[in-house]
Amino acid sequence: MELNENARVDTSQVDDRRGSGGGGGMGIPIPIGGGRGGIVGIIIAVLVALVGGGFGLNAATNGGGSEQGDNTSLEQKCSAQDALEQLDCRNTLYVNSIQAYWRTAMPEAFGEQYKPSKTVFFSQNVSTACGAADSGVGPFYCPADDQVYIDLTFYRLLADQLGAKGEFAQPYVLAHEYGHHVQDLLGTEAQMRRQQERDPQSANALSVKLELQADCYAGAWAKNATGTADERGQKIFKSITEEDISQAIDAAEKIGDDAIQERSGRPVNPDEFTHGSSEQRKQWFTKGFTTGDPKSCDTFGAGA
Repeated sequence: MELNENARVDTSQVDDRRGSGGGGGMGIPIPIGGGRGGIVGIIIAVLVALVGGGFGLNAATNGGGSEQGDNTSLEQKCSAQDALEQLDCRNTLYVNSIQAYWRTAMPEAFGEQYKPSKTVFFSQNVSTACGAADSGVGPFYCPADDQVYIDLTFYRLLADQLGAKGEFAQPYVLAHEYGHHVQDLLGTEAQMRRQQERDPQSANALSVKLELQADCYAGAWAKNATGTADERGQKIFKSITEEDISQAIDAAEKIGDDAIQERSGRPVNPDEFTHGSSEQRKQWFTKGFTTGDPKSCDTFGAGA
């Protein structure tokens, strides 16, 4: 993967709340029990990570508000000559690419206009329209305020504790979360929640379909990422290699439900899956990448 050093990092698509000390209010529930120490804490973080739409988040949509960040430092850093050497600036540019893709792809594929969403960078804890969250929740999308939330230290856990060390795992994470934003805009997420209410026994299976579709959407972005550009027409990516795609697939496999259950020392139980198995996540990301077409990501009709 090679980013274009001439591409402008648009920090207006990010809300930098690191150090703001947000939090308080109603907490976002975590859908499994246990403490946060040691391997159990890792399992909790990763199980909830990449949920976007935040499995459990919607139960807290009446909690809290959201404070405003201060992008001054980020703007200065990301306008410097060495901007792309900085983790937060690179991630901001990934967000720019993902949203540039959906501005074109969503009306072409679904006949609906894309509405931009900000990514909130936070540290330790944050207040959202879905309630208060801390870093243990992992990256998530809050449908109540249409924003993506991430503590960038999550990538350290992803690399060091789960072995997904590749750089391209990072834009995959963000592209998955923005996949949930697209589902929210299209009404897919709301329709899925209504189905869960009508058929509680199928709640986990429906959640899996939602997650796999977000993986597929991430793959469709990855296929088209080298065609995305900043507002001046500068390409954001110079290149994306087969190794980069392998890194995204590796990350998807590392956070499959079966892999997480095995890591926690529990027997693999498909009835408890909420995100999909490693093989399913690999399959649907690959389908999105192979076709490059988000219309191919109909996990609800495909019996995923």
